[in-house]
Amino acid sequence: MRPTVRCLVLFIVGIPVSLAGVSIDPKLWTVWISYLGAALLLTGIDAVLALPKRRMKVKVEAPEQIFIGETTPAKLTVAFPGRRSSTIAILPELADDFAPQAEQWVQLVPEDRATRLVHDIQLSPRRRGDHEIKAVHLRWRGPLGLVEKRIAKPLEVKVGVVPNIGAVRAIALRMFADQNFMAGLKVERFLGDGSEFESLREYVVGLDHRAMDWKSSARHRKLLCQEYRAERNHQVVLAVDAGQLMSEPVGGVPKLDHAINASLLLGWFCLRTGDRVGLIGFDERVRSWAEPAGGMHTFRRLQAMSAEIDYAHTETNFTLTLAELSTRLRRRSLVVLFTDFLDTVTAELMIDNVTRLARRHLVLFVAVRDPSLETRALARPRSLGTLHEAVVAGDFARERSIVLERLKRAGAHCIDTTPDQFSMALVNRYLDIKRRELF
Repeated sequence: MRPTVRCLVLFIVGIPVSLAGVSIDPKLWTVWISYLGAALLLTGIDAVLALPKRRMKVKVEAPEQIFIGETTPAKLTVAFPGRRSSTIAILPELADDFAPQAEQWVQLVPEDRATRLVHDIQLSPRRRGDHEIKAVHLRWRGPLGLVEKRIAKPLEVKVGVVPNIGAVRAIALRMFADQNFMAGLKVERFLGDGSEFESLREYVVGLDHRAMDWKSSARHRKLLCQEYRAERNHQVVLAVDAGQLMSEPVGGVPKLDHAINASLLLGWFCLRTGDRVGLIGFDERVRSWAEPAGGMHTFRRLQAMSAEIDYAHTETNFTLTLAELSTRLRRRSLVVLFTDFLDTVTAELMIDNVTRLARRHLVLFVAVRDPSLETRALARPRSLGTLHEAVVAGDFARERSIVLERLKRAGAHCIDTTPDQFSMALVNRYLDIKRRELF
């Protein structure tokens, strides 16, 4: 309990009152004693009428798991016995990996036999892992505003932050909730674009003469053509770089988590279309490895393994990890490499090893572009500092385009886009590669 500014003003006002009385008549010094006693009485009454600390009940209901990159509320309930009206300031104490929150004043609502407050603590995680809601700090004032009471309630509520599969769930719900949507998906087989035999159909004008099946035509005594579909059972390996560059945040979320979220969405699509999906997580060495496997049950394993990919503070060793990946892959595969780089100098070893990997496999190079880099490069130079930032950002953007161009010339497919378009650009490129049967 501590006095407020109003209480201090109340006591300070008594000083000129006492001086004025003494200047008129020295016997009026008792006015100061009376004023001081009245101020102390009002302060004591305000302290008694304020909400008591001991009878306060604080409870937090938080979800066990939340997705990174999303804001999820945790329900805070504060209850007092009796019907009282007051306003409480709430300041949650969160772990460092949650976005900090400002203090908020919330009104208590009197009910039948108690006074209750329900408030949502917005949890915005910035990293994966097990984080904690440490405590909640509350402060309130008496009805006269002379006394302020404070209390810190320890909570120690654990919240697990996992990779975001919200996009996967949304697409899955659309597919299974709408029968027409599901039926349309099953019909779509990329007829005529693949190498796997699908069916025979009667020849009509406009069909490719090279697809004519003469033996079947002679047997059925009419011209028949073969139809093909895109081949399934391909191997797709999701290679996620967890080096120190991937720990840098873009849009409030580390690049590594953007990569993991997009890899889970791509893995779900690959498994859904009949391909086999594997996962490798690496930094200075290989940290996790999952053999390519088919079936929708594989998605749970991918989700569990991707959640275990931790943030690293070491340089990525592309020579060791990509060489080990090449030895583990026995057949031609689509290797989706999620990584990042700074400039042409630091990317030299990466380019050499990706070029070597692209000779045997199809490499899809995926990088998250920082939108602030382009914003700073195109910013109006209103000051010397802004001009320096624009020049440096322009140099980084130019060197980034040089590295991507060298990777394309080496035979790799490249995606370099902002986080809001990252996942869909990756899925669209995969579907285009699959339709063209490039691997």
